[in-house]
Amino acid sequence: MEEGLRERKKRETRQRIADMAMGLFMMRGFDGVTVAEVARAADVSVNTVFNYFRTKEDLFMDRWDEVEDLPSKVVRERRPGEGVVAAFRRDFLDALDTGDWRYGLNEGAEDFGRLVAGSPSLMARMRELEHATDLRLARTVEEETGADPDDLAPRLVAAQILVVTRVLARTAILRKQAGESWAEIRPDVRRQAEEAFDLLADGIGDYGRALS
Repeated sequence: MEEGLRERKKRETRQRIADMAMGLFMMRGFDGVTVAEVARAADVSVNTVFNYFRTKEDLFMDRWDEVEDLPSKVVRERRPGEGVVAAFRRDFLDALDTGDWRYGLNEGAEDFGRLVAGSPSLMARMRELEHATDLRLARTVEEETGADPDDLAPRLVAAQILVVTRVLARTAILRKQAGESWAEIRPDVRRQAEEAFDLLADGIGDYGRALS
């Protein structure tokens, strides 16, 4: 259905608040900015900020729901005949080649990482996000494969894949933070990703193959 005027204004207000907050966080660090300062920058009241965002951490992670669902989306949208590992290999390499944000392989990801690392509350929130993502992906794999609820395989598959993508992304971001360019980093990460997904494929490569 076409978005109504009221819904569009609410969405635009929410986005403006989140954008202003991130700009301030980038300049002064997460712990150096108050919600009142975000409200002033966005020209809204503090109460309005909290109408859209439950906590200050939610201002930083305004795309939580989307990020939590991204790995599950890869599984749901895998191609006919494509296993779960192959789907993630394809999606990860595409994000790497295009510099897309979904695995943290984009310009500016190193700054985002520094902000998270510099705030204990953001570190804790990131662990919550990763845990929620793990659970959602395991449920999606279970649903997509028709696995029994007592079957550990969906959880094991989800855990192995997410560990691989996170290790690859964090390794790349550390190199970017050290001053290397993405042009230097990408070829190495592509090689490492191919090797990592080959290792997964040897054990679980055919798991969850979609029907033709």
